[in-house]
Parts: sequence; structure tokens; C-alpha cells
Amino acid sequence: MRVLASALLILCLSLPAAHAAGTWHILKDHWSAADEKGFGQFVAAIGASNCSSSESCLRDPANPYRASDKHFVDIDVDCAKWPYLLRAYYAWKNGLPFSYVDAISGSGDNLRFTKTSNRAVGRRNLIDHGDGINGPAVIREMLDTVFSGTYRIDAAEHRGVLSDFYSPALDPQSIHSGTVIYDINGHVGIVYKVDGNGRIFYMDAHPDFTITRSVYGAQFGQSPLKLGGGLKNWRPLRLVGAHRDKHGRYFGGHIVFAENDQIPDFSLVQYVGTEPNPKRDVKQAKFVYNGEELGFYEYVRAAVSGGKMTYNPVYELKMTMKTLCNDLNDRAQYVNLAISDGIDRKPHPSSLPDDIFSSDDNIWESYATPARDARTRAAFAQFYKDMADMIDMWVHRDPRIVYDGYNLRKDLLKAYNTQSKACTITYLNSAKRPVAMTFDDLLHRVYAMSFDPYDCIELRWGASGDERDSCPESKTKLRWYEAERPLRELADRTGRAHTGFDLAELEHRATSSGVADPPPVDVKTLIETMPYQVPLRAMRPVGR
Repeated sequence: MRVLASALLILCLSLPAAHAAGTWHILKDHWSAADEKGFGQFVAAIGASNCSSSESCLRDPANPYRASDKHFVDIDVDCAKWPYLLRAYYAWKNGLPFSYVDAISGSGDNLRFTKTSNRAVGRRNLIDHGDGINGPAVIREMLDTVFSGTYRIDAAEHRGVLSDFYSPALDPQSIHSGTVIYDINGHVGIVYKVDGNGRIFYMDAHPDFTITRSVYGAQFGQSPLKLGGGLKNWRPLRLVGAHRDKHGRYFGGHIVFAENDQIPDFSLVQYVGTEPNPKRDVKQAKFVYNGEELGFYEYVRAAVSGGKMTYNPVYELKMTMKTLCNDLNDRAQYVNLAISDGIDRKPHPSSLPDDIFSSDDNIWESYATPARDARTRAAFAQFYKDMADMIDMWVHRDPRIVYDGYNLRKDLLKAYNTQSKACTITYLNSAKRPVAMTFDDLLHRVYAMSFDPYDCIELRWGASGDERDSCPESKTKLRWYEAERPLRELADRTGRAHTGFDLAELEHRATSSGVADPPPVDVKTLIETMPYQVPLRAMRPVGR
């Protein structure tokens, strides 16, 4: 299958009248280190702002080029288009060369979720042939072309048309503002900040065109090499064979791209690990930093921080709870939209989509939340694991733990309770009465929250007992809710199977369509039952 596309943009930072009208003149034949740094600063400023859509971000004071845009700022994008928009827009405003993949091929009808990698089979180079390039027009053409399947290319691919991205080393120099993150389950973000402890902050767009912000972690999953998920940097390019006029503008020529082995920080470590892995199997990958084997996400933080990573358990807990709270609030927007549009009042279809995570059904795609909920469950499970690891390190007096208080259990519980109350989400139940849920309430119902847009709002938020009594669901819809329980417990979306069951099939196969024992998430109980610290006299002397 072949998907065609188009487009790009360019304009100079010093904007003469022609530029103000949208003309993109190419003033440089490549992106220098200073240009890449400038792009990172541009993305960082947008990320640090309070903008909540592509339109508001381009209009925001954080965008230094906004005054030259006129009507171009009236543009909406989803997650896959957001990084391309920022990259092309910056290139346009700074007279930089640009090119993008405008055609891919792959197996299956839905190139967003192929089981094997897609291949780039066409690309559009933005070349000035004498009249300048219409920046707004080519950017809009590009946005009509790129989608999440454009990112789904084998990270080791080196034949034919090259991808727009390459797999970077995991180190402080390579992971930075402007780095892209691709979730092979159909989501894309762009990094806008990396802090000294290796936390990677990203922003992402959504089908309703909102822009949100979060912190990279288990919600993105680990990708096999062939599907090219994970952290990506923009592939270096150069305009060659062009001639330059007296005004410094480049005309003609063509664009060439750096091969993987020509990129100094190209690395496949995020897929194959740091230790020998002949089959390049991500499931067999091991990650060792300074002689110690770490989990993948812990390794990323250690490597990206340059080994400077330390943990203050109280601060880590607060940061993670704030991030998860943002994700839950984002989810609330989707749930409320389904309710306001009356999807819950419609009869349930006779069967689920063939793949609940990537359906082409308009209602399901617009209102269901299975992929979002799976990312949230993975993040909650990772939160529990991280806290368990930090508590264990503190118990054994690991020097990576930085805590100067007197009672870690007490301080963690105080921080948890404070953050839990601060993260209160309120919904109107079916009887139009407000129901308030704290973070702790939501944590305990994370496996009960329905992803199905045909469910009442009580079930969408995993209500039970008296709280569920206001739900007007029929017995049939309640059967659907119960039968979907195993699907609500799935944490790994990469190995998912066909889900297009009718109700009877789903009830019959429920015990084999999910996981027998979903990962623990009850962080509060973990803290309440944490052991005491090992006495100093019990510690082995250094060197013994």
C-alpha cells in the first residue's frame, strides 16, 4: 500500500516584505549546531508556555515569529503532525532547508499499526526554483501527508529513501529539546525539556487538537527495533548543487541525507541494550550503567543525566503524581466529550472493533480511550515500581538516595495525601450530581475505568457501590462492562490480538483475553507498609 503526501516550509528570521507574505527563501545549505540549538530553544519556549493548542501556541508570546504569520497561525494538528509543524515552521522562519517523507509503504490496510515496519518510498524536498517557496502552502500540504505511520520505520534501515529521523545515543548531548518520542501504538510527542536528573518532559497533541505536557516513561512502552518507536532525532540534511545569488539565497540543487553510519551519535542501544544481544530482541535487552544493571526507564534517566541522577523519594513522588494528575485531567476531557455528545445513550454495537486501540470507526476513534487508558495504567504501574525501588534503596542506604529528613514514611505519606487532595477530579453523574474523586480514589479504580464510549459516565470513571447506582445502564451494557474487564487490565499493547468479539465471545474468552494478575499500583499501601532502614552497624564496610 502506498500513501502519498506533500510539503514543507522556509523563511528568514529577518523578514522583508516578501517574507511577511509567506515566502520562504533558503539562506543556508544545512542546519548548523547553532540552528539545532535555536530550534531546541524555540521548542522549549513553546513547551514552557501555557498554550493549549497549535493555534494558541503559534500565537503565544513564546513564539518570536508570530507577528509575521497573519492567518497561518489558524492551524490545527494532531500528535503526529505537531513535531513536523514545529520543525518546518522554524525552518521557514530561519531560511533553513527542509524535506520530509511524503510516501510510505507497508503491509496491511492501516499503516499506523503494521506488524512489520513501514518503508519510506518517497520524499518531498523544498527547493527554491527562483520565485521563493510558499511557506504556508507547503506546510499545509505536509500536514496533509505525515501521520503516525510515517514514524513507523525500522531504526536500522539504511536502504532506499531514508526516514526523517534516526535513533540517537542515550546521553545528555543527544536527548534534548526537539527530540521526538514515538509510541508504536499511535502516539507521538516532542521533548521540550530535560532536567539535571534525566527527566524528559514532552508535549503532545491530541485528536481534539489540544496540546498537553507530561514526563516520558513507561506509558510509551519499549519498541522493537523494526517498528522504530522510542526516542528519535531529526536526520541531518544538506542542500547540494544549488547556486547562490548576491542576496545569499540558494536556488535549485537537491537535498541529501546523512546515512546512519555518518551520524556521530547514531545508536541502537534503546532497542538492543548495552550488552551483547545477537538477535537484537528488545525483550532480551539488558541495560547496564556504570557496572549496574538497571530497568530500561531507569537506565534512560541515568544515561541522559550523565550519571548525575539522584533520587529524593519525596520529590519524585510529588513530581510523578503531578504528571499522572495531568494525564487524568486530559482523560476527563475525552470522557466529558463522549457524554456531552450523547454517545453513552446510544445502543452498544454488536461487537467491538477488530482492534480497540486503532479502530477506523468514527465514534470509537473520537470517543473511546483504550490506548490512553493503557498508557495511564502503565504509568501507574511504573510509579509503584519506582517507589518500591527507591524505598528499597533507602532501606539499604544506597548513596543515590538524597533524603535529609528524619521519617521517610511519614514524609511520603504527607506528600501523597497532599498531592492526592490537590488532584481532585469532579464529574457530573447521570443524575447530574457532582462526584469528586481524589488521586487516591482514581488510583484504586485505574483497572475499573471503562474505555468504552457507550458506557455511562459512572462506569467511565470505574464507580462501584452506591456511586454506580445513578448509572442507567441496561443489563446488556452492564454485561459488556463486565466482559471487557480483562481488556481494561492490559498493560502491554504491543502484543495485542484481535479484539473484535461480540458479547458472547468476549464473555467466553474473558479469562484468556487479559492478564491474570495486573501489576500493582497501590502506592499508598506500599508506603504505609515500608520497612525500616538497615542500621548503620549492619552495613558492610566499604571494600570488604
